[in-house]
Parts: sequence; structure tokens; C-alpha cells
Amino acid sequence: MLRVLVDADACPLKDEVYSVAARYLVPVTLVANAPLHVPARLAVEMVVVAGGLDAADDWIAGHVRAGDVVVTADIPLAARCLGAGARVLGTNGRPFTEDSIGGALATRDLKSQLREAGIPSRGPRPGSAKDRSRFLSQLDRLIQLGLRDRP
Repeated sequence: MLRVLVDADACPLKDEVYSVAARYLVPVTLVANAPLHVPARLAVEMVVVAGGLDAADDWIAGHVRAGDVVVTADIPLAARCLGAGARVLGTNGRPFTEDSIGGALATRDLKSQLREAGIPSRGPRPGSAKDRSRFLSQLDRLIQLGLRDRP
């Protein structure tokens, strides 16, 4: 069964995920380090993980199945989920794919090295209305693909 797994600690678009998933009756699993509000009327499961910074990522990577849709801004987690056969959508509305993940990992590593060298960098830009619209459209598309590919 197709599911949407959300790396929920820093996901600003949980309500959008609920909306699209409810339209297709697809269950959603939020994974976070602390409890978050979950709407009672929807098929949303809250998984609270204990541990360090990567505990939620490790839980998602360990439970994701081929065909699932994962929502995350975490590039290494996206790579792990793609390797498991999942479809992955960034919170900026851009899907991670086998073709794009290598470049995304390389850019992340380069930025990390620059920060370690003391070169200041800006954080991610705030989401825009265009990002939100793209996210909704891409999530809808990925769920449709997942439902179509189900046995």
C-alpha cells in the first residue's frame, strides 16, 4: 500500500501533505523527534523517535518501501530513500530523482566544506507561494504515479 512518509521536524508543508493525501485516501506517517499535532479526522500516524539528529532519518530509511512517497529537505535521506525505490519530494516542491541526487549531494558537500573553512553562507531561502504551488502539484503527481504503479 502506498504511503506518504514525512520528515516532519522541519517540514513547513504538513497541511498541504494532509490535503493531497486525503484526496487519494493515502495514509501519511509523520516522523519527528517530538510529538506534533496530528489532525484526528485524517489517516495520519505520528511516529516519535528518540535519539540524535538523524534518528528520524534513520527511521524513515529503515521503514520506507518501494513506491512510497517521502517528503524531506534532507538530501542524504533523499538519496537513501531513492535507493530503496521511493519517490522523494523536497519541501521546495522539486522532486529528487536518480538523475539529480548526485549533484544535490555534491553541492551539499561543497557548501559544508565552505562553512567549515569559515566562509559564510546564507541558509535556505524562505518558501514562496510559487514553491508551495509547485509542492502541491508535484505531490499530487507523485501520489498518482504511485497509485498507478501499485500491483
